[in-house]
Amino acid sequence: MTDRSGAPVVVGVDGSPSALDAARVAAREAVARHRPLRVVYAFQWPLLGTPLGPVAAALPDEDLRQEADKVVAEAVDEARKVDADLDVSGVVAEGAATPVLLRESREAALLVLGHRGLGGFAELLVGSVCIDLSARAHCPVLVVRDEPRADGPVVVGVDGSALSHEAIGFAFGEAARRGTTLVAVHAWLYPAAATGREVSGPGDILPLVYDPAELRAEEERVLAEAVAGWSERYPEVPVQRKLIAGAPARTLVEESGHAQLTVVGAHGRGSLGGLLLGSVSQAVLHHVRSPLAIVRHRRGHTAG
Repeated sequence: MTDRSGAPVVVGVDGSPSALDAARVAAREAVARHRPLRVVYAFQWPLLGTPLGPVAAALPDEDLRQEADKVVAEAVDEARKVDADLDVSGVVAEGAATPVLLRESREAALLVLGHRGLGGFAELLVGSVCIDLSARAHCPVLVVRDEPRADGPVVVGVDGSALSHEAIGFAFGEAARRGTTLVAVHAWLYPAAATGREVSGPGDILPLVYDPAELRAEEERVLAEAVAGWSERYPEVPVQRKLIAGAPARTLVEESGHAQLTVVGAHGRGSLGGLLLGSVSQAVLHHVRSPLAIVRHRRGHTAG
């Protein structure tokens, strides 16, 4: 697949308040992208753990399916409140949430999820389905925390990896669409000290085996080269480059406090073959203060 023009924005719902927030945000994203919205509820019959197909009609749990239909209808209604003319469809798909939404992501321009749904432990900040899909989806994933800001920049994490490059391109497209500034953040740490810990400043490494000025200059080069090509493609987007000595996850969480959107790659440098969500991405996912877009790969589709 080389183009996803006309592909829908897909939002996963489960009846939770977080999912309704996601439905409203997904509706706005669909309107901004001039795309249809598809509301999906992944439904499994209790106890049995697998869809039953036509046999399900004979079960006393048929009311559960009706409740699932109501969940979808409520989310569709919320989406239409955003724009009455939006092309919205809803579906109850039999199966577990992760495989259902993973299939949906193959034909989606964007997958939108609430940061936590029903059925999880109350103390967990992010549901397991959300983490799993952020690592494996075939399109960018937008994780919604409550209602997003209407102002502020788009913040993107830069580390020089291939997925960072994809995330930067997605972020530029979002900044252009929103008419706002792009803040490209490259956080870096000085080499590990003799104790094995990572440090955010020089001075406690014995012996000193690197030149701090040269190291900073190299990190500045990584940041400048990462955004240069995208700046040429999106000349209308103001760019602010931030080089910060500090832990990447903590830095991005702090920067997200004033952002309307934060963007990261699903994996950075040093990931194990892209099988799991990277440690920095997962840390940001748990603590970010704005909606978070996680880019695994774009498979040739545009940010629009």
